[in-house]
Amino acid sequence: MAHYNKDMCVFAMLWRGHPDWMLVAAGNRDERHARPATPLSRWEDGSWIIAGRDVLGGGTWLGVSGTGRFAVVTNVRGDTPPDPAKLSRGALVADLLGPVDVDDVDPDAYNGFNLFAIDAGRGRYLSNRPEAVREKLSPGMHGLANGVGRRAWPKTQAVQGAVRRWADSGSDDIAPLFAALRDESGFVTDQPGSGSPVFIRDPVYGTRCSTLVLVDAEGRGVIAERSFDAEGAVTGDVRVPFSWMV
Repeated sequence: MAHYNKDMCVFAMLWRGHPDWMLVAAGNRDERHARPATPLSRWEDGSWIIAGRDVLGGGTWLGVSGTGRFAVVTNVRGDTPPDPAKLSRGALVADLLGPVDVDDVDPDAYNGFNLFAIDAGRGRYLSNRPEAVREKLSPGMHGLANGVGRRAWPKTQAVQGAVRRWADSGSDDIAPLFAALRDESGFVTDQPGSGSPVFIRDPVYGTRCSTLVLVDAEGRGVIAERSFDAEGAVTGDVRVPFSWMV
């Protein structure tokens, strides 16, 4: 069994691209199983944030807030070793779920990352590899993996397809989205590192959790997380409702 010692997260979202849904998002967080984290919950710090939490860094990879914000970050595969003097990428997500405006972020203050942020109906893509990039997000389908830039890896395209099919199905059963995030089939590709499966089962470094964010056209939302142990067994299911003013 191969050990995926580089970040292999995958994320896809349909943002303002469907009449029934403001946001449909699905993604996997892949990380060392030994790195401590707390499951999805409402943070008890007055921030209105709903997210899991990385115990070491204090931040999160993906979350929402009751103030109408959403943010998700992935690391960049093949980047230089992390500089301990740089700021925490997980803390950046927490900041963007709180009072910090994405346009005020200095991308060079962090190790390599790709990031989506939504605030008050405005979407942004932010990255610092190979150089600082800040772009507006148009309505439609978007995705991230761990490559440089927004070039979609096959696993990203697979999750994007699942998100689109689910939105078009008219069903509110989230089981198909979780099933798509559990796919362990690899992909044939000539892009280094991009053939990894959507779900990585590995005792050292693998998929720690799958997360869904669903916000309908009226602003009624739910964030759901399914967590896994080092053997790939489910260890928890959490769903937290929230609402955004529209």
